[in-house]
Parts: sequence; C-alpha cells; structure tokens
Amino acid sequence: MKIGRAAGLTDTGRRRLRNEDAFICEPPLFAVADGMGGARAGEVAAGLAATAFEEAGADVHGDSGLEALIEEANRRIWERSVTDPATAGMGAVITAAFVDTGAGTVTVGHVGDSRAYRVRDGAIEQLTTDHSLVAELVESGVLTPEEAERHPQRSAITRALGTEPAVSVDTLTVDAVPGDLFLICSDGLSSMLEDDEIAELLSSVQAEPAEAAEALVRAANARGGEDNITVVLFELVAGDVLEPAAPETASSIEIEPDTEAEVADAPREQTPSAQPATEDTAPRLHGAGPGGRVAAILLILAILGLALALLYVGVVR
Repeated sequence: MKIGRAAGLTDTGRRRLRNEDAFICEPPLFAVADGMGGARAGEVAAGLAATAFEEAGADVHGDSGLEALIEEANRRIWERSVTDPATAGMGAVITAAFVDTGAGTVTVGHVGDSRAYRVRDGAIEQLTTDHSLVAELVESGVLTPEEAERHPQRSAITRALGTEPAVSVDTLTVDAVPGDLFLICSDGLSSMLEDDEIAELLSSVQAEPAEAAEALVRAANARGGEDNITVVLFELVAGDVLEPAAPETASSIEIEPDTEAEVADAPREQTPSAQPATEDTAPRLHGAGPGGRVAAILLILAILGLALALLYVGVVR
C-alpha cells in the first residue's frame, strides 16, 4: 500500500477579511491549523504551527511522535504570545495525520475542532471528537446533535494550542486499506456541511482529491462561507511504497461576491482553560518558484537594449 493522490486547498470564505488557516500537505504528513486571535495574531499562530510541521517533515513516528510535534507547535505559539504583546492571547486548533504505509495505519492527533474523516466504500466516518463546549454537552446527554447545531456557543472551544504552556493532545491510530480517502478540514467546512453532504460530494467526483477539494470549498461558500475553509485530502492505493507524487497545490476558488453578506472577522471564542496567511485573500501556493519573474525581467532588458541600440544608430546617422 502507498499514498496516492493528495491535495490541499484553502479559501477565505465569504464573510472574513483574512485567511487565518494554514495547512500541510507533505506526504506522509498532513495537517490543518485554524488560527484564532485579534488583529493578525490568528494567522501568526496558525503559521507557527504549520512551520513546526514543515520542519519535521517525515521524521514522525506513531502517536507519541505526532503528539510531541503538536506539543512543539504549542510551545512555539505560547512563547511568541508571551514575548510579543501584539500576539498576546493568540492560539490555534490543529488536526494532523501521519501515514505509516508499512504498518498500514494512519495516526491522527488533534487539539480543537478541526476534524479528520475517513471515507471507505462511500461511507464517511468522523475520526476526531471536537474539543468544544457543545460536543461535551452532546456527549454528556445535555444536548442533542440537532440542538448543538443551533446552540449560541457552538463556536466555543475547550482546548487550543498556545493558550497555555502545555497542552493535552488526543491521538488515535486507525487501520487503512487501499481505496481509503482521508479528509482533514477546518470548521469552516464542517460547520457549513453535514457529514452525509460531504460524503455525497466526494462520491460525485469519484473522490479525486483535487476535484473533491474544490467541490467542498464551493459548497461551503454556497452555504454561506461564514469562516475560512481549508481542506486536505489524501488517498491510499495498492502498490509498493514509492516516493509519493507531488500533491496538488493550493488554489483559490472564485466566488461571486455576496453583496448582502456582513463582513465579520471576530476571533474564535474559547472557554477558560481551553505558514501564515497573508492580508489578502490569495491562497498559499506551495512550490511556486521565481523562474517566471526572471524570464520576464530578462525579456524586458532585451527589449530596452534593442531600443537603445536603434536610438544610437539614429543619432549617429
């Protein structure tokens, strides 16, 4: 078994001014970080978490390795928040997955309410449990799932990176078989679409990761796009373990503006003890090099040189 196609996509949504999400799509490591905090602090927190994962690369093994990596992300965010007054109080939620093709397993670690799903034979299964107030109330029987969807504090989370010097990380390891598709997403997707709607969309594009990512983002925006939307998908296929193909890079989805949408950029609520995005809405495009710009500059210089030569000939004559 090996990792097949993979894709990551992030979008600002229809009601936020900035994108405070970040993602990692670097097989065998995948993650989505959702920042929270005033001003630009949320995107700083998500960016610090993403950087920790980028530096780790494939050097992660089992639930203890993934847990240690998330704890390292927590440390970086916490230390920045206590030394930089502009980022005080910032935090992020994160869900990450590490694929061990040799063992035939996927290890998931998470803090907060970004989710991980496994899709097998068309059936979708949520692997993570939200660290949120309403999730705890549902688990304790105080609220029904339907009541939780309408609860005024449904955005309140009970656990996050960077709000304390130490963090409790939930991890689990699940079996994987060829044909499995895994989805990691921020709550900008899961708060807009029901699980069965996600499964239906994945089925409509035959679970092709790049097309699936675009379809999910479009659907979340069509439903209102109330938050930043980030998705990472990867498939497992039969075959010998080889170097995985480069994942699809992020690209933005063009959405017709909603003139009636109220622009809001309020920080994520948090109950007590619970690569940065840019200011514009452009996505992070991994692997984009400067070659195109260099070629353009050389062409301009050549044209200027030719013009000067012609001018010189004219003057001499």
